[in-house]
Amino acid sequence: MLLRIFGTGCARCNELSELTDKAAKELELDYTLEKVTDPQEIAMAGVIMTPALAIDNMLVVMGQVPSIERLKEILAADYTEEAESSDCGGCSG
Repeated sequence: MLLRIFGTGCARCNELSELTDKAAKELELDYTLEKVTDPQEIAMAGVIMTPALAIDNMLVVMGQVPSIERLKEILAADYTEEAESSDCGGCSG
């Protein structure tokens, strides 16, 4: 599982990265965590609000820092287009 955190390194972006890492470890997932800070790469991924989280290149969180419990739910979910739009904080799919 590839987890990508999109953000410029602000406190909220760092918080999302730390919570995502902790949630994935607690779920004992096999994952790689990447931080994407380049503004062009962030834009190319379709991120319009940071911080954002993508799982295997599907945006699942944008513009917010969910609780660790919510992140566990997100990480454990089976993703579909419906899950992407409902978890993305109002982003347009």
